[in-house]
Amino acid sequence: MDVFHECQTINDYIEKNSESKARDELIKLLNYHKQEGISYDPLINNLIRQVGLYPYIDIETSSWQDRFVYESFKTDIGSDARVTLHREQSLVLKKLTEGKNLAVSAPTSFGKSFIIDAFISIKKPKNIVIIVPTIALTDETRRRLQRKFSSQYKIITTSDVRVSESNIFIFPQERAAHYLNELECIDMLVIDEFYKASKKFDKDRSSSLINVILKLGRKAKQKYFLAPNISKINENIFTKDMEFVHIDFNTVYLEKHDLFNEINGDDNLKSEALLRILSASKGKTLVYAGTYSNIDKVANLLIDNHAPIESAILKSFENWLINNYDRNWHLTNLVKRGCGIHNGRLHRSLSQIQVRLFEEIEGLKTIVSTSSIIEGVNTSAENIVVWRNRNGQSKLNDFTYKNIIGRGGRMFKHFVGKIYILEQPPVDTETQLDLSLPDDLVGSIDEEDFKQELTADQIAKIISYKEEMAEILGDEIFKSMKDGSVFESSNSYLIRDIARDLAYNSDEWNGLGYLNSSNVDDWQRLLYKVINIHPGGWGVKYNKFVGFIKVLSQNWIKTIPELLNELDQYDIGIDEFFELEKNVTFKLAATLSDINVLQQKILDNPADISPFIFKVAHAFLPPVAFQLEEYGLPRMITKKIHSARLIDFENELDLHQVIVKFKALTMPHLIGSVESFDEFDKYIIKYFYEGI
Repeated sequence: MDVFHECQTINDYIEKNSESKARDELIKLLNYHKQEGISYDPLINNLIRQVGLYPYIDIETSSWQDRFVYESFKTDIGSDARVTLHREQSLVLKKLTEGKNLAVSAPTSFGKSFIIDAFISIKKPKNIVIIVPTIALTDETRRRLQRKFSSQYKIITTSDVRVSESNIFIFPQERAAHYLNELECIDMLVIDEFYKASKKFDKDRSSSLINVILKLGRKAKQKYFLAPNISKINENIFTKDMEFVHIDFNTVYLEKHDLFNEINGDDNLKSEALLRILSASKGKTLVYAGTYSNIDKVANLLIDNHAPIESAILKSFENWLINNYDRNWHLTNLVKRGCGIHNGRLHRSLSQIQVRLFEEIEGLKTIVSTSSIIEGVNTSAENIVVWRNRNGQSKLNDFTYKNIIGRGGRMFKHFVGKIYILEQPPVDTETQLDLSLPDDLVGSIDEEDFKQELTADQIAKIISYKEEMAEILGDEIFKSMKDGSVFESSNSYLIRDIARDLAYNSDEWNGLGYLNSSNVDDWQRLLYKVINIHPGGWGVKYNKFVGFIKVLSQNWIKTIPELLNELDQYDIGIDEFFELEKNVTFKLAATLSDINVLQQKILDNPADISPFIFKVAHAFLPPVAFQLEEYGLPRMITKKIHSARLIDFENELDLHQVIVKFKALTMPHLIGSVESFDEFDKYIIKYFYEGI
């Protein structure tokens, strides 16, 4: 390569105001320098400065002017060393420190977390609330902020934690509802991936995010919303006081390989292409499979064609999965071939462990995934393979496609992300984000507060809803419930249906107290009643779901292989186990909670079922043991610690107090005190301690 000629080409683009093209060509040139081990000369450093990629400047070989820029754009992000921001990061940070409300659309590789950290360091807000889309991203964000700010802030990620003087709250939207009344004032409200407030992008959870944006937004002094690949936002009540900042600023280059034409829908050619890519690649690879069934297809392909690799850590992980999960599971057989699986069903700690192993040199080389890898974690890879152009049942849209391929490359690690497209991609389109007030929030808003923004039809629905609920509950009781945010569900019509059923079929709800019984057979009739009131979406037929709940009640006293053995009678395997446990702890617990609140006001002889709800919400594990899974510590390890009598999880109810106990124990003492720990247990414990 003629470096000087390439520099001339880049300079020509800059002079023609084609900065994006100049940046792409420069990043490719930097990649060449990295591969050849060549130092940057002053000319290259000057071009880096001109296109705004200040962190890439080599201060050893740059002119004093370029060195000055590198130092000028350094900022405190809460770590020991100050970090140089690129030009667009600095622009966003400046607007935030001036107190502006921002809705920012920026590429995946933009480096948005630096801006949040820098804002906290500079402005030192008392209360900052960060809403993230998944539990996995909650823990990833917590780990990052814990390292930097735990001495100044209480970092809260779970419900019912006592608030301190200065707090950083990191939640998925459903959990934020528990603090709606605790927080009088929020200094900064951050909504990560705020495009999920649109039903188009998340039909199941958009209402709960809209609810949180409405209620917390009214208490927030400042707001910062983040998303990738949004071109425009419609006029709406949620972002009306915010400046929309669209940033098209890449820090890596995506090298696309369109293989779909030569494959032409032939499954054999597609399989051959994937195997060829994986065998030729030296770096890490994310394979987007799109659906659970396609993950299975790719898993079978890799198991049949890839021999086990020599890796002590992966052998240790394989044995751990055999002992703690299932010998015949796809993941168990994939791990020894250097491959992992990422989807929304897996135990939280299991997903986190795999992402950690993906970052290790001797760890996983490939991860096969659904869209959970783009929604759940901030990971990237040198190679992205788009195996399937679907997202669940529907075709992949351009927005999600760009989000997937945006995982290719990483600043300072891979200048170039290689994208292999094995099926026809969607047509390139601009994405307008349309946000509107969903009908199923009619019970949680006041028409007087939003009468300028609501349609006449919406106002009529709200009034009708209030009248019906007031008739069932009484005016004052309904108003206090609405104002007190006592309901778990954001679906007002589900709340109404529960209230109707309790009021008009009260005889059928007799005996709710039997759910508090220690005899699982006493639960059966009422569980059928509860499941029927929230039809669809439980993952299996009602009888299988009830059977699963009864077996799951032994979660603390039996291993997962033992539970799976009992679940054989219901034909429930390991993958279904994950899905159903998630439905128990989230959907069933929320439905039971709403029933409990309403029945105490409607039934003549109500029975408080909160003891049963508490067990269900924590998968029948001690609450702290369940919460620690979000911190990357699986239940099988907490059981061993409990059995060794180092921490009594059955009588510990406060997560933060238990974290203090772990710190006091110290990692070496803990590992040395439990004989039953295997090598991979110790690996996980080390990872856990890094996060606290």
